[in-house]
Amino acid sequence: FFFFFFFQAEDGIRDFCLSRGLGDVYKRQVYESASTGEGNQSENVEAGTVSSVVKNTADSVVEIRTESVQTGNFLSQYVTQGAGSGVIISQDGYILTNNHVIANTSKVTVTLKNEQKHEAKIIGRDSATDIALLKIETTGLSAAVMGDSSQISVGDTAIAVGNPLGQLGGTVTKGIISALDREITINGSTMSLLQTDASINPGNSGGGLFNGKGELVGVVVAKSSGADIEGLGFAIPINKIKPLIQDLASVGYVQGRPALGATMVNVSDAQAALQYGVTQLGVYVVSVNEGSGAAKAGLQKGDMVQAIDNNVVKSTSDIVNEVQKHKIGDTVTLTIARDGKQQNISVTLIEKTSESTSSS
Repeated sequence: FFFFFFFQAEDGIRDFCLSRGLGDVYKRQVYESASTGEGNQSENVEAGTVSSVVKNTADSVVEIRTESVQTGNFLSQYVTQGAGSGVIISQDGYILTNNHVIANTSKVTVTLKNEQKHEAKIIGRDSATDIALLKIETTGLSAAVMGDSSQISVGDTAIAVGNPLGQLGGTVTKGIISALDREITINGSTMSLLQTDASINPGNSGGGLFNGKGELVGVVVAKSSGADIEGLGFAIPINKIKPLIQDLASVGYVQGRPALGATMVNVSDAQAALQYGVTQLGVYVVSVNEGSGAAKAGLQKGDMVQAIDNNVVKSTSDIVNEVQKHKIGDTVTLTIARDGKQQNISVTLIEKTSESTSSS
């Protein structure tokens, strides 16, 4: 195989395992530290100028660089690089970012404000909320103070700190909270987000959105795109993230989510069809988890999924969205094509115990 490097701007600004050896007490301490900001440099910050807020928060925001191996024409392989941001939530190296920033990567590197670089381990991630938890092996870090996103109002100060364009780490922009609970559809998934007019650019994904007291009230996730669109940035409210941290730290995923127990992929062009050895474009099963509902129902690698509960499937997000409407133990019907024949398969949903961009 041939290898070469290709830099790719972060795909995260998009269009409209914690070691098993850790004890429960330590896991709880990680969660409590993230929730309260105990012991952080920014503790007891008073509302004031933007410069005073930045002074107390800038060290808690990091740059993230990723690498992933892609397969090109004639099965040649190349390495793509991406960029994003992250927020330190504990003094011993736990970092929040977006799932889409680190999904399907082979290497994640974190650069601190003092320019020290650390290779990061992906501890846990959740595609439903687009949140991931990383860990770097160091101590004495400046962690962000968690705010309360339920207490913010339209018109409140919003300060975004991140790594725009993948090369301008530590950039600060100021605006206001423009809207609360704004429902935005990103890659087929609908999320309820904070809207801000603080300038957001590619590379800001995973960075912090702070209030006038220097408290973390959101994690930046997206910017609207278009030649005539500016001043529309979005962030995941921190109150939606807090309850997930303990699960991500202890087991690597959010417990209680339903799943089919199979991994699927969008085959959307001729190159992908060649790579997966299929002749039609569509959504295909690439693996089935042993003992899962999908395995027991007879779903197989190579099956083309055409519908779920009579709803036409055009992408993996269609499947994920339908599954999320159900509970663990519910049954869904998949319409598949196998060996040129169409058939229906009833699958009992199990608990989702791992994360993959295309897993259901």
